[in-house]
Amino acid sequence: QVQLVESGGGLVQPGGSLRLSCVTSGFTFSPYAMSWVRQAPGKQRELVARIISGGSTYYADSVKGRFTISGDNAKNTVYLQMNSLKPEDTAVYYCTHVNGYWGQGTQVTVSS
Repeated sequence: QVQLVESGGGLVQPGGSLRLSCVTSGFTFSPYAMSWVRQAPGKQRELVARIISGGSTYYADSVKGRFTISGDNAKNTVYLQMNSLKPEDTAVYYCTHVNGYWGQGTQVTVSS
């Protein structure tokens, strides 16, 4: 059974940090197959970050320099370190797999 379980979301003040985790099971984990996507109310889904084969990474322009994606093969887990958070980062964050698997999402709210 395929499972992707996100955690680490919450309420944080502007300028703060959060680290999201996505623990996976039910398939052979590879960080190159994983991405983080977010959806804010009334907005389209946005690809936030992914690890590209060869070790390079992609980040949306809106998060470059603030977010870092990483993976841990031993723990079947992908992470998203989010620093210098802004109110516009408020969204539900999902980890996704290239085969179309999605987690349930974790809410991130940036507000003072």
